[in-house]
Amino acid sequence: MSRRSFFVAETRFYAIMAIVMALVNVGAFSLFAAMGISSFRAPLWVHVHAILFMGWVFLFLVQTSLGATGSLALHRRLGWIAVGWAMAMVVVGSLTTVWTAQKGTVPFFFLPAQFLLMNPLSVLLFAALLIGGVIRRRDRDWHPRLVLCAMAAIMGPAFGRLLPAPLFMYTMVTAVFVAMIAFPIVGIVRDKRRHGRVHPAWWVGFGALVFLHLVTETLGRSRIALALYDRVVAGTPGAQVPGLAYQHPPFPVLPR
Repeated sequence: MSRRSFFVAETRFYAIMAIVMALVNVGAFSLFAAMGISSFRAPLWVHVHAILFMGWVFLFLVQTSLGATGSLALHRRLGWIAVGWAMAMVVVGSLTTVWTAQKGTVPFFFLPAQFLLMNPLSVLLFAALLIGGVIRRRDRDWHPRLVLCAMAAIMGPAFGRLLPAPLFMYTMVTAVFVAMIAFPIVGIVRDKRRHGRVHPAWWVGFGALVFLHLVTETLGRSRIALALYDRVVAGTPGAQVPGLAYQHPPFPVLPR
């Protein structure tokens, strides 16, 4: 009885975390749609990207709910679909980043060369942590923690829409990073308070996200990133946009 009570409490925490993550994603993209920034008149590849990534949010929520309620047989069968879905997200997410750079429509608060590197690395980290969770799928401690950290790795686009760009301006990369690591930090604090120690899965996820940010802020500003950007956008409208220069924001900026 004590084991069952402990297991229910653990899965309830993961379910709540998943719901919060899903609400952040739905709220962020709904906000852009309501403001008229996003539109259904977008190109086909944008719709494919949206279906894959928002579909993942739904699949992630379903999977977490199944695990929390003890429906493990269906949870495991859907898990293999989730792995294939994640692989498709890596491909489509990376291509979408390339096409955005080629169109010259990288958000003003990112360096274009940095953006070109950051997004594919984020989705690759997501896939790596998710695969790690699948490998440890029979371990009720490692598996849910790694999957939640994987989801945190692709929360950047949602927070990029929710956080006020006029307030953060060109520090948005750091602001988004802080928002992303909030999820593993909550897990770390909860583990420490509930069990007296922190499970290493949280440190793996937290460390991976920190490494992603460090690479984004160093390699993303380097001549290597610039050379890659110049090659990717050659012969496209993006070639007219400097890779290592911020673009002017689409709103008036008060003089300092």
